Amino acid sequence: MPHQVVIFGASGDLTSRKLIPALYLLSRKNRLPKETKVIGVSRTDFSHEAWRNELLATTKKFAGSEFDEASWNTFAANVFYHAADAAESDGIQSLDRFLKELEAGQTSTRLYYLSTSPKLYEQIIAQLGAAGMAEESQGTRRIVIEKPFGTDLSSAKRLNLSTHKVFDEKQVYRIDHYLGKETVQNLLVLRFANTIFEPIWNRNYIDHVQITVAEEVDVGRRAGCYDGSGVLRDMFQNHLLQLLMITAMEAPSRFQADFVRDEKVKVLRAVRPLNGSDYARDTVRGQYDGYLQAEGVPQGSQTATFAALKLQVDNWRWSGVPFYLRSGKAMSCRTTQIVIQFRQPPHMLFADGARPATQCDANRLVVQIQPAEGIQLEFQTKVPDAGMRLRMTDLDFSFQREFTGVMPDSYQRLLLDALNGDASLFARSDEVELAWGIIDPILAAWQSDDAPPLDGYPKGDWGPDRSDKWMHEQGRQWFDVCPVLH
Repeated sequence: MPHQVVIFGASGDLTSRKLIPALYLLSRKNRLPKETKVIGVSRTDFSHEAWRNELLATTKKFAGSEFDEASWNTFAANVFYHAADAAESDGIQSLDRFLKELEAGQTSTRLYYLSTSPKLYEQIIAQLGAAGMAEESQGTRRIVIEKPFGTDLSSAKRLNLSTHKVFDEKQVYRIDHYLGKETVQNLLVLRFANTIFEPIWNRNYIDHVQITVAEEVDVGRRAGCYDGSGVLRDMFQNHLLQLLMITAMEAPSRFQADFVRDEKVKVLRAVRPLNGSDYARDTVRGQYDGYLQAEGVPQGSQTATFAALKLQVDNWRWSGVPFYLRSGKAMSCRTTQIVIQFRQPPHMLFADGARPATQCDANRLVVQIQPAEGIQLEFQTKVPDAGMRLRMTDLDFSFQREFTGVMPDSYQRLLLDALNGDASLFARSDEVELAWGIIDPILAAWQSDDAPPLDGYPKGDWGPDRSDKWMHEQGRQWFDVCPVLH
């Protein structure tokens, strides 16, 4: 059966930087379904050959050492371009005629990929519906929707409603590229394929969990766009809450999309709502020095470029275990990590004369999502020939050290899953709405008179000083390492 990947927004940065290189590398690995064609759609006037030539240059750049000219020529022969305004009836109908020409009367699988501005999503989806291009009498039809999926709960509900007027939920793939990362998937394997972790993965042994997504870069040329979203919309509603769900979820009975997503949704339903004074006590916000001078940022903007949240998951496994979520721009380094901080031993036997036996660094499990992907377990050992002096030691696993080759980009896995109809790593409509239901009240509280202060922090730091003090007041401290593995 022919497969068609139809990319709306073909002239955009995401297409050339991520989507085409991912599809090319899948083709080179012989993982794409047979007879897969890639069709770019945009208003820009291109011939097939002109677009292929442009993609050749960008794919060489972004595929790096994995690029091979012979395999590119094979792939490029199945790459096509169609100039059309997909938000208009005439444009979508001309596209449908072109796709039918390529299908030559055969039943096909079409994967529509919305890589356009989010403001065009509803228009394009409505046009696909009006043209009958979501209807499955002539084959399978699926749609991939890039984030952001809405800007708040009401807009997310509206987009879900518009989407469901045209596509059934089983046809819809809401993409978050974090879920395609090898180390995020490896967290599922770590938890559910190893019996040693399950007995201790709960409130009896874990003191708290830290999830950090730190970015070294500032907002740069995106300042005008970023100011309308801020760090909560940009990072928390999608990436950080996804990592929270995978860390906290129960084991699904089978590794299938509905079973996996059911367990993830249960986590969001169990997150305790913040109320009243909670927003001042359990959230920290900051803005890096110099943000207000960035082009496109309004004078006196109160947009947060850093945030830290304390969330509670009120269920049997996690009751009383705080989850600390943190993200920011212009921080000390680029790192995404999940820290499982275990409890102190109930009774410490060993003293070396330098410190009392009651003091001991507790065990820690660090999952490094990016860069230097891997896992590290920290535990106490005895220093040789030094009485009973202890030292924290680690066991670590590094993807780069253990496996040869280049770590695949997350879009390779996600595009292949979408083509094969596996929605396990994609967000469901109720999941998206529940996530916004957590973030929206915080955004509203931050715009009120009782909002926590917006503290400045220097570029290259780990956020405002208040963030460290906030943790210390709770008897804890951030794990600030860049990165833990090398």
